[in-house]
Amino acid sequence: MKYKIEHDSMGEVKVPEDRYWGAQTQRSHENFEIGVGLETMPREITKAFGYLKKAAAMANSSLNPKKMTKEKLRVISKACDEVISGVLDEHFPLVVWQTGSGTQSNMNANEVIANRANEIAGKKLCHPNDDINMSQSSNDTFPTALHISAVYSIEDKLFPAIDVLTETFKRLEKENIKVVKSGRTHLQDAVPISFSQEISGWRTSLERDRKMLESSLPYLKQLALGGTAVGTGLNAPKGFDKKVASCLSRLTGKKFITAPNKFHALTSKDELVFAHGAIKALAADMMKIANDVRWLASGPRDGLGEIKIPANEPGSSIMPGKANPTQCEAVTMVAVQVMGNDAAIAFAASQGNFELNVFMPVIAYNFIQSVRLLAEAIVSFNKNCAVGIKADKEKMHHNLYNSLMLVTALNPYIGYENAAKTAHKAFEENISLKEACVSLGFLTAEKFDEVFKPEKMAFPYGR
Repeated sequence: MKYKIEHDSMGEVKVPEDRYWGAQTQRSHENFEIGVGLETMPREITKAFGYLKKAAAMANSSLNPKKMTKEKLRVISKACDEVISGVLDEHFPLVVWQTGSGTQSNMNANEVIANRANEIAGKKLCHPNDDINMSQSSNDTFPTALHISAVYSIEDKLFPAIDVLTETFKRLEKENIKVVKSGRTHLQDAVPISFSQEISGWRTSLERDRKMLESSLPYLKQLALGGTAVGTGLNAPKGFDKKVASCLSRLTGKKFITAPNKFHALTSKDELVFAHGAIKALAADMMKIANDVRWLASGPRDGLGEIKIPANEPGSSIMPGKANPTQCEAVTMVAVQVMGNDAAIAFAASQGNFELNVFMPVIAYNFIQSVRLLAEAIVSFNKNCAVGIKADKEKMHHNLYNSLMLVTALNPYIGYENAAKTAHKAFEENISLKEACVSLGFLTAEKFDEVFKPEKMAFPYGR
């Protein structure tokens, strides 16, 4: 491998000749061999830095055109566009487990953009610190990149995933309005419910989670950029914070604003804890939905067997013909990971010391992973499982009429205690509720048939 010699304030460093990064990136690359090849900084963060550095150059060009000349702005913008597109991803090698402020990732972006901009210019025009990092500090750029990436991930990846599964549930609701089945509480038989009503609970969970996520976005759209090192804005021109937020809004199409208190923005990560709490709520609901589906599909003969789901893969290396609810299992494992990530984010957010939080890379890693995993798991669950859910109406009808909890319909006519005696007699003697009720003398056979309407129990106020 051929090398070039780069330098920083600590001296000279050998850097691979075919890489755009410089000395500070190389030092971090060599000094932090933790999770190499497994846990590099999320590409969502890299993309966010591309937007951030381009917006900063635009703001600096407007506020200080002598230093950020039109020529510099042109080549920096082109280099940033390449970062945003992902074509320079291989030049961002740093792992998550680095300095807690993300300084090395910020310098990685500065060096790559500067060297690529110089290549575009055909001369040494831009300096990583003096030009790409102008009016900035790692302490305000990394939290800004974190917020940008969080907003993008939620709005552009998680929301579409939630929406597509919500639409599937809406369709299934319409298809199953007249299908009545046994309800269940405590994993025990309960009074009747329509399958459509059960699905509506799943749908509403997703819609509610989406609204909770939406409520977190205004806080994530407040940016630390402009606070520089400790929140005072030292070395940034007056108005830079508002100008750069405006430029970012134009570039991304998302309404970002400057954080009203930069001292809070640099040290507190409460917005991310709040937002990830909503993500955790979604994970909890997806755990419940996936578990409901696999319980309802259990069998095919010795389980509940009330719904059929697609059989996607052979389920056993030893039992021929077996198929498992694999999409449900993937969702539940993702939910467990997200819940673990939530604990990591909460602990990391509590570690703001004085004017800076120094656990930001691990917050970034866990937050982005949660959104990515959940979004992809939901899309996969929808495509490979939910769209293929079919009610087994015969099994639902059988289970419904075999349920002793239908005795609840008799409460208004024979009272709770007599209804309980009826249920116990039917269970102990393995006879029907009608037989038990009539033999106990609580109702005549004709009156029982008049008041005992299981399908209507699911709609006490009409459909």
